[in-house]
Amino acid sequence: MDVSRFNPLVEPKEHSMTIAPSTVPAALAGHPVAPDALWTEQRRKLLAREKELTRLRDEVARDRRALPWRRIGKEYVFDAPQGRRTLGDLFAGRRQLLVQHFMFGPGWQQGCPSCSYMADHMDGMTIHLAHRDIAFVAVSRAPLADLLRFRERMGWQFDWVSSNGSDFNFDFAVSFTPEALASGEVDYNYRRAYFPAEEAPGISVFCKDDAGEVFHTYSTFGRGVEAMMGAYTLMDLTPQGRDERDVFYKMEWLRHHDRYAPQHVFEPAPEQASRPVPACPHCEA
Repeated sequence: MDVSRFNPLVEPKEHSMTIAPSTVPAALAGHPVAPDALWTEQRRKLLAREKELTRLRDEVARDRRALPWRRIGKEYVFDAPQGRRTLGDLFAGRRQLLVQHFMFGPGWQQGCPSCSYMADHMDGMTIHLAHRDIAFVAVSRAPLADLLRFRERMGWQFDWVSSNGSDFNFDFAVSFTPEALASGEVDYNYRRAYFPAEEAPGISVFCKDDAGEVFHTYSTFGRGVEAMMGAYTLMDLTPQGRDERDVFYKMEWLRHHDRYAPQHVFEPAPEQASRPVPACPHCEA
């Protein structure tokens, strides 16, 4: 990846999505067509694999819930629209808390496109999460005023707080000091590896007991954050799928939802096209 092109302060250009009438995506050109009986037979074979995946996903979810917890001993304080709030306050009367580690660093003009794509899914979900005893909040290091300004632009309603001035992002390995970046490796996704930016995406889960103690139960990073990308799940059902180029930052096509050109028609990406890297490298598996 050419890190020299990575600049979270630069607004990506509006993305035109027009398509020439003669252009046919490779995934659709010359695809096999089968009689009904053969189609049904092949679909049943795939259904068996899908059921295996569903059972495996349920098994992994049970293992996830069985993980031991970590007690949070440090006092984390955040800037919220209501004033200063502790991590325990963010539960808003519920026992469980989902945190989106939203990439929006100090001095940035806007939040990263990939984290915004995640956040686009949340406003319709929060009422359902609340009825399963789960609060949701996004956390970023940018000053609160910048977060609220961007939230208003995007039309979101979910809670968003600033961790600016606290160790929260660094302790949960989603922000990195200049010294750590200069060393060539940072702690991210439970290993030491190269990372091209000072902020990284993630999701963390916390639980609070009756005594008010807070515990860290789970975090996921890299492609694990696709848990918040329901649109990807729907794309995966279609013939073209995600149709992303085989490059480091596969979400290069993505824009903030108010920055797409108005045509809303898909344009297949040229295989050798050179495009600027947006503000969030959606990471490897």
